[in-house]
Amino acid sequence: MLDVHAEGEIGRVVTGGLPVIPGASMLDKLRHINEVDDSIRRFTVYEPRGTAHMTVNLLLPPSDPRATAGFIVLQADRAHAMSGSNAICVATALLETGMVPMTEPETRFALDTPAGLVGVTASCRDGRCERVTLAMVPSFVHELDVALEVEGLGRVRLDIAFGGVFYALVDARAAGLAITRENARALVEVASRIKRAVNAGVRVEHPERPGLDAVSYVMFCDRERDDPAILRGATIVLPGRCDRSPCGTGTSARLAVLHARGEISVGQRLRARSIIDSEFGARITGTAKVGGVPAVLPEISGRGWIFGVHQCGLDPSDPYPLGFTLSDMWGPDVAVTY
Repeated sequence: MLDVHAEGEIGRVVTGGLPVIPGASMLDKLRHINEVDDSIRRFTVYEPRGTAHMTVNLLLPPSDPRATAGFIVLQADRAHAMSGSNAICVATALLETGMVPMTEPETRFALDTPAGLVGVTASCRDGRCERVTLAMVPSFVHELDVALEVEGLGRVRLDIAFGGVFYALVDARAAGLAITRENARALVEVASRIKRAVNAGVRVEHPERPGLDAVSYVMFCDRERDDPAILRGATIVLPGRCDRSPCGTGTSARLAVLHARGEISVGQRLRARSIIDSEFGARITGTAKVGGVPAVLPEISGRGWIFGVHQCGLDPSDPYPLGFTLSDMWGPDVAVTY
């Protein structure tokens, strides 16, 4: 296993020793983990082998012949179809370990994900992957200005959009919250209430990829007052924490919303900034349609760093073969599940 982070967000990459995951495609494999057998998720993500503040990426042979490698994102609640920060972690790991031959000054390849093919252009120098630019999957608006009753908050308006997974996008200022380090706990608590209301009141399904039928995250959105080209955001991830990176799939969903509202144009360069002030580059490179729905083609760029290497195994006498969670760190939404 390789420990990697992309602009602050940890994305552990499992490079070998995995069991066979049934399925003819990455989407089939994702559905197998979520619907049939998620023991590999619990084994790698839960304590004592995992922690609440990271993601685990399964590196797999690609199902799509156009791709060099495939990966699936494992988190506290389930397996997810795509993640921009984790794609950057995976690409960095592949290049800096030599699993994908590095060509300087630029290496190009593709990653197979349950959400679709993701193009990678890596800027490389002196054996180092310095920046990864991702051609994200087509992203689209599901519904704008959805009004939901949220416990303790009253009526909250939000947008539902797909950027590799489905997001509920909430205006941070309208919610009375600033996206700052000091507000991280408050953002998590408010997002948790909103997420429960979204789960109860919103139904989604990708028009071309059956099984992608859940809103994965709440993302708070803002723009810097002195520079509207800077999109500040905070994605809230179960078990109850802020994504440390600017969030590639969330930013992609946000680009789809901004384009639908006529607030940004194709080719316009933006900077997505996280709660810890790390940044991704972001822009729309073109438009498309997904099952007849208007979509945009987002491009996200950022940096990744390998910071650790370790092995993980299971002793036959270990009483926790599939791990465990406790509500002190994992929160009630995860801890009550197992």
